[in-house]
Amino acid sequence: MKKLLVSLALGLGLLTAGSFALAQTAAPAAAAASETKAAAPADAAAPAAAVAAPAAPAADASAPVAVPNKGDTAWMMVSTLLVILMTVPGLALFYGGLVRSKNMLSVLMQVMVTFSLIVVLWFIYGYSLAFTEGGAFFGGWDRLFMKGIWDNAAGTFANASTFSKGVVIPEIVFAAFQATFAGITGALIVGAFAERMKFSAVLAFMVLWFTFSYAPIAHMVWFWMGPDAYTGKEVVDAMNGKAGYLWQMGALDFAGGTVVHINAAVAGLVGAFMVGKRIGYGKESMAPHSLTLTMVGASLLWVGWFGFNAGSALEANGFAALAFINTFGATAAAVLAWCVGETLMRGKASMLGAASGAVAGLVAITPAAGNVGIGGALVIGFLSGFAGLWGVNGLKKLLGADDTLDVFGVHGVCGILGAILTGVFNSPSLGGPGYVADWVTATGVTAGDFSIAAQVWIQTKAVLTTVIWSGVVSIVSFKLVDLVIGLRVTEEEEREGLDISSHGETAYHR
Repeated sequence: MKKLLVSLALGLGLLTAGSFALAQTAAPAAAAASETKAAAPADAAAPAAAVAAPAAPAADASAPVAVPNKGDTAWMMVSTLLVILMTVPGLALFYGGLVRSKNMLSVLMQVMVTFSLIVVLWFIYGYSLAFTEGGAFFGGWDRLFMKGIWDNAAGTFANASTFSKGVVIPEIVFAAFQATFAGITGALIVGAFAERMKFSAVLAFMVLWFTFSYAPIAHMVWFWMGPDAYTGKEVVDAMNGKAGYLWQMGALDFAGGTVVHINAAVAGLVGAFMVGKRIGYGKESMAPHSLTLTMVGASLLWVGWFGFNAGSALEANGFAALAFINTFGATAAAVLAWCVGETLMRGKASMLGAASGAVAGLVAITPAAGNVGIGGALVIGFLSGFAGLWGVNGLKKLLGADDTLDVFGVHGVCGILGAILTGVFNSPSLGGPGYVADWVTATGVTAGDFSIAAQVWIQTKAVLTTVIWSGVVSIVSFKLVDLVIGLRVTEEEEREGLDISSHGETAYHR
């Protein structure tokens, strides 16, 4: 416990030292925030990602000030709650049911406390690093400690832009929504090294990884200057030049295929290798202790994922509805595909397989949710069921890592599949929305400019960038934590179970 307190105090102390005074300074101009489709973000419906620019271009003083729409604001608050539901209790129960009973509470603790830690770090500095203007890889410090969220000059809260010109939501709502994304991404990682890593080491790693992997990748993929900044063709290059690196490249990621799933999966795989295999792995039975809880967790994930994906439209509009129905259909298709695959392999379909198939479909459709048509979503979902099944069986054996809860096999494999296929099914010729009307007007591109091959190559580069970035940060972070704290519990503690040895309690009393 002393090591845990020391590690947390050091992490938070370094972040806050010298910054409190800055947090008290006058608020900067109201931020413009939004999520966008990397190559085509201007319409309210434009599929894609998120941003907060610290200052919008100067506007005519006589122009009416945009007022947040109550319907959009309410939808975004509900979506934020749904993503919290995904994590606590959804992901926690899904993971908890998959481990042995002696480690049930340890997994619940790691998910809940990791989520809480990252949410706090998000509001201290993470949001600023991800969603303010800075460079191509990192944002700036304009929202450190969330300063400027209250606009003193206007006497009201700062607004965040959506995908439509002149349409806004309160920036505090946007920041809260994005906080849940950061939190669940860190929580996903713990499944890869469950049942053998020190609790203090888990939290220390999360501070480093969140700072140097999650925040910059979120900035690279989702930061741009917002639709209102694109006042004409003459400013397009200048505005694009202020965006994140992968956004400038044209990468499409509606709700986090690269930022969340691939990013977390690579970190988990690195952790599985560096922490090492569980004692008795491959020799002793390590079957899930409660598939009932796993099914409950998977169901909560599916429900919460509607907020995750449909909320990424930032408005209660047609593109939110498209992301909603695609999340529905793709997941159902993946469940069926996984069951078919299991039946062909083993002669029987399992509850574990059905639950895993649901998660595989949810992961794969995440980058594509508002970027593809319904037919494309069904294809992506169906393929992800087979891909995930291969990931947790064939690929896992090839890699030789003890990825406890198949974080890379599902989130990595299906995240990569979904990210690349987004480039295929975004095409209007295959039922996708392609480039959105307002973006065409602003940039001068035309629907005829869309090339599946070119977009797939852009998607592939975005995937490779994420894999390399997260991999390097993860290796360094795990190594630093190992040197300072040590990554793994003792053999005696591991055999006893982390519930007792790390937390002094048990999930079940017999």
